[in-house]
Amino acid sequence: MSATLEPQEHKDLRAAVAALGTRFGREYVTNVARQGGHPDELWAEAAKLGYLGVNLPEEYGGGGGGIAELSIVLEELGAAGCPLLMMVVSPAICGTVIARFGTAEQKRAWLPGLADGTRRMAFGITEPDAGSNSHRITTTARRDPAGGDWLLTGRKVFISGVDIADATLIVGRTEDARTGRLKPCLFIVPRDAEGFRRRQLDMELSSAEKQFELTLDDVRLPADALVGDEDAGLLQLFAGLNPERIMTAAFSIGMGRYALSRAVAYARERSVWETPIGAHQAIAHPLAQAHIDLELARLMMQKAAHLYDAGDDTGAGEAANMAKYAAAEACVRAVDQSVHTLGGNGLTREFGIASLITASRVSRIAPVSREMILNYVSHQTLGLPKSY
Repeated sequence: MSATLEPQEHKDLRAAVAALGTRFGREYVTNVARQGGHPDELWAEAAKLGYLGVNLPEEYGGGGGGIAELSIVLEELGAAGCPLLMMVVSPAICGTVIARFGTAEQKRAWLPGLADGTRRMAFGITEPDAGSNSHRITTTARRDPAGGDWLLTGRKVFISGVDIADATLIVGRTEDARTGRLKPCLFIVPRDAEGFRRRQLDMELSSAEKQFELTLDDVRLPADALVGDEDAGLLQLFAGLNPERIMTAAFSIGMGRYALSRAVAYARERSVWETPIGAHQAIAHPLAQAHIDLELARLMMQKAAHLYDAGDDTGAGEAANMAKYAAAEACVRAVDQSVHTLGGNGLTREFGIASLITASRVSRIAPVSREMILNYVSHQTLGLPKSY
């Protein structure tokens, strides 16, 4: 894909990450997933080269960049067939929130490890009965008047990588002393905290990163487990959710590029009549359209990352939602057309594209559905009345 609008350092980063991704490739992550393991070798190598913490502050061992640089890393690994899903969660969401709002002690405790890959964090917001409505989150946090500790109670579902995370950044709600209303707050919950239990979900999706349901039964946390200001509420929450949408777009674009590259290579070589099948417009045009869609999605992703890194949270929110929507749609179409281009071969393990059919659908659903993004754009951007 063309990168002429990018500064030279971004081009260099793309090339370096692409080389790393090519060294591992899709066969590596596929084998790891089948064996029930995790891509630890790739994770460690990416960390050693400074890619995992490229968005984190230099004073804590990071690269001093932003979400723009981190999205490049994830996209290029995805384009090589070996994306790291935990990048969306650990450095992008959790690392960003702690870097922006954490106490000095929280930053010292977590950011160096997140940057060098020795520590990982999961992120828990989704609940069984809340869906996309964050205002219906029922996980609550109350203070123990005896000592000031927090007590968390609730459930979470579809939480990625809890088994390999040192802690989970949990979104709970506390009561506003002035209004009595519940407001969102973020808590660092260590994986071995008493009362914090997980159950792995049986997913059709083939991925090294497992999904879990979490139960918090009066999990006792010290007062300093709260990240940021108790009254900051949605500001801190969306400081993590906007990078999550941007990184999901990068994940989707990388996956779409990988599938498309496999289809283009096949269409150049596969001959049934006298010419390669890629010479026929019925094959060539849909692939060209998929390429265009991915390029357009990338431009919106770059805009969203630029706005976020520039500190424009409002503008980044709109662009991040649009980028996630565009990238997910482009990814699904690219994967579908790639499988169709290969015909029967597209459904074999040898070519390794069929499994992306399920994976690409995830980007339409998580972390927010395309319908909720359309709701957001219709009433936030276009000024239309809400239907909910």
